[in-house]
Amino acid sequence: MSTEEKSAAPRSLAEALRVRDDVSLAALLRSRPDLITPVPTDLTQLATRAGTRASVVRALERLDRFALQTAEALAVAPDPASYGELLALMGGDEEDPVVAAALPRAAALLREQALVWGGDDRLRLVRTARELLAPSAQHPSPTGLGPTVREATAGMSPGRIQEILAAVGLPSTHDSVSAVSALGALFTDRRRMAALLGGLPEESREVLARLVWGPPYGQVTHDPAAHLRALLDRGLLLPTAPGTVVLPREVALHLRAGRAHRVPEPVPPPVEAAAAHRPQVVDATAAGQALAALATVEELLKEWDEGGPAVLRSGGLSVRDLKRTAVALDVPEPVAAFWVELAYGAGLIASDGEAEERYAATPAYDEWRELPPAERWALLARTWLTATRTAGVVGGRDAKDRTLSALGPNLDRSAAPEVRHRVLALLAALPEGASPVEESVLARLRWERPLRGPQRGAGAAREEDLRSRIARWTLSEAELLGVTGRGALAAPGRALIGAPEAPRPASEEPEGPGAKLPVHHHRTAPAVVPPTPAERAAAAAAAARLLAPLFPEPLDHVLLQADLTAVAPGPLERGLADVLGVLADVESKGGATVYRFTPGSVRRALDAGQSAADLHAFLARHSRTPVPQPLTYLIDDVARRHGRLRVGAASAYVRCDDDATLDEILADRRAAALGLRRLAPTVLAAQVDPAALLEGLRAIGFAPAAESAAGDVLIARADSHRTPPRSAPEPVPDGPPAPDDTLLAAAIRAVRAGDLASTAPRKPGPGDAGDGGGSGAPGGTLPRTGAAETLATMQAAVLTGEALWIGYVNAEGAASQRVIAPIRVEGGFVTAYDHTADEVRTYPLHRVTGVAELADDAG
Repeated sequence: MSTEEKSAAPRSLAEALRVRDDVSLAALLRSRPDLITPVPTDLTQLATRAGTRASVVRALERLDRFALQTAEALAVAPDPASYGELLALMGGDEEDPVVAAALPRAAALLREQALVWGGDDRLRLVRTARELLAPSAQHPSPTGLGPTVREATAGMSPGRIQEILAAVGLPSTHDSVSAVSALGALFTDRRRMAALLGGLPEESREVLARLVWGPPYGQVTHDPAAHLRALLDRGLLLPTAPGTVVLPREVALHLRAGRAHRVPEPVPPPVEAAAAHRPQVVDATAAGQALAALATVEELLKEWDEGGPAVLRSGGLSVRDLKRTAVALDVPEPVAAFWVELAYGAGLIASDGEAEERYAATPAYDEWRELPPAERWALLARTWLTATRTAGVVGGRDAKDRTLSALGPNLDRSAAPEVRHRVLALLAALPEGASPVEESVLARLRWERPLRGPQRGAGAAREEDLRSRIARWTLSEAELLGVTGRGALAAPGRALIGAPEAPRPASEEPEGPGAKLPVHHHRTAPAVVPPTPAERAAAAAAAARLLAPLFPEPLDHVLLQADLTAVAPGPLERGLADVLGVLADVESKGGATVYRFTPGSVRRALDAGQSAADLHAFLARHSRTPVPQPLTYLIDDVARRHGRLRVGAASAYVRCDDDATLDEILADRRAAALGLRRLAPTVLAAQVDPAALLEGLRAIGFAPAAESAAGDVLIARADSHRTPPRSAPEPVPDGPPAPDDTLLAAAIRAVRAGDLASTAPRKPGPGDAGDGGGSGAPGGTLPRTGAAETLATMQAAVLTGEALWIGYVNAEGAASQRVIAPIRVEGGFVTAYDHTADEVRTYPLHRVTGVAELADDAG
């Protein structure tokens, strides 16, 4: 490199950022949004922030496996390292062509994210990243390499180093520094090292083979065996502590043929297709699942329509109430937790906020029910895709070893939306109708986000395991919701994530799990730019449009059967479904719903104000088969007994025109708990309230009806309990949100303007003697001048048109430095063109801390 090129090379990360164009800076800020939260004042502050531990850790955790391996290789390379040295560490002595082809992308990614800076001849890993990734005794490197010869011999006596030189046949030196350099040169010389290792006993070479891929540390006794002594004498093992030795990095690299990693992974693992199905079959299956999802959510809300389970004191649903909900929905408890959380995330249920707090439907549920089925599904699917609340962790333990309950706190997992979207995107990349091998999806996600993290330990392992579990939950939940069908992404699901249409497999390809399917390799994961709310709404609307034709038309009829059941061969019209849901109990669900008529269900319809004639007419109107005689008898029998007994408030009373019926009640031992006594031949008084009296008499086998104070029959329609208006829970973001183009442009302009102000050379002032003439940058120190000098300098600049460098403190007390060209000074204010903000502004003079003239050559 020439002297001129060396002088042009950046000497720091700040200088490297300073020569970047706006497109490159925008890419950096987009990939690391924490760097502009808040917007830095200049590029020096941006570089400082990019080198902080928290920011570097976050950036490293978002690298794919090969980019992370490249950073790990730079951490064990010389500082600085050339691109050739990096390639040798990644590809080995034989220079793997696949690694060589992928390395430029990885190096460019590290440069883009400001984790590496410098030219190809002087690549530097930022210091914080090197500290996190470099090997140490406390934190071994993922490469399995140990310290260099220089680091391992730092505390070794000069005499001992000279003994090692003599043992390997090198001439002695006058100082330890040159001795260590000579030893390091020997260990990096392939020919001489081969000769040195060839002279060792086989047992010694076996010891080196056990240490070569790590961990590089081993234990020895105070009197090591001969084969170990041979290694120690030649410096092939170096002591680090009493009884502990380490394999020097240079020796390990020779034994590894120059490779830093045992298995470099330059190419992401492919997502394999497990089976192929016709796209029409996939879409039809998904549509059936979508209908079942809507029915399940409606059934859940129907269960909680009059007020659901109580809210735990700590928030959430009790284990017992979750079990009851699972039984009511006829699903396992984890699936019930998913449906409950989905309804909560969509804003359909919430706590009512009353003294005895319970869960109930929200007013939004009534609005949701009025939407077309496809739009109802789209709302649920969009909620699921973007929610951070993760139902899969219900039943687990939090950091304080407390059980995580459904609808409770601490269920947010910020990575969930990204993992869900990425899993669906991988499915979208397969041929349409192809379902994936689950393990290949998980392997691909682990490559894209290894999430090993620089902090090695249980926390990182738990996080990695969580991401894998979220991916598994995504595949099962997508099937439950109808986003996928038979494991393959359906057309509405593809539209939901905004994926383009996939090529359909050739018609002659076989279908099923035994089909031979192509393996899809993807070089890199596409850059993830979170969609805006408007884009998400448009995608959901597109998914609804694709799903609507797949739904069957609602039916206006059922099939009545002689065993007191009715079969609905498809979804029913809203009015028919509501009345039938009162008149009969749902016995089974699926493609067809089976309803069963019972005395209790018929009495429920009569309590709701229907008469026997109304029920007969309803069934005759909506049945495609004749009304079976047993059903007619059941309705007439329940109706005949319904209302013969009347219950009112005394505390409570029972009256009946047939005094024999009252005699029967008084003689029944089961009625003793009701505290009944006869007031008149046709009237009994009770010691319980009317509701308890109604339930008690019904339990005995009678069919009483409630009556008002005027003696009229009360129609027992269930009152729907609704919460006050509630907003759906907001997702908890994973760090600062990604900036949009407008914010990026404004931030870059502000940073560059601030950098201009902080680096503009200024003329020396009266107090600048001895600082080099003031020709350098001010280095971030705000100018300090008195009020009189500030005013005089401002007025002079108005006359000459020169630019000034000022220090300014705003109303919040935040100090900044600016380059301004004063236009007018009057009334205690200066009006000037602010080069920092690129606009004309007015500043109070009392907030200007000082002023300095710019040097004549200031740009």
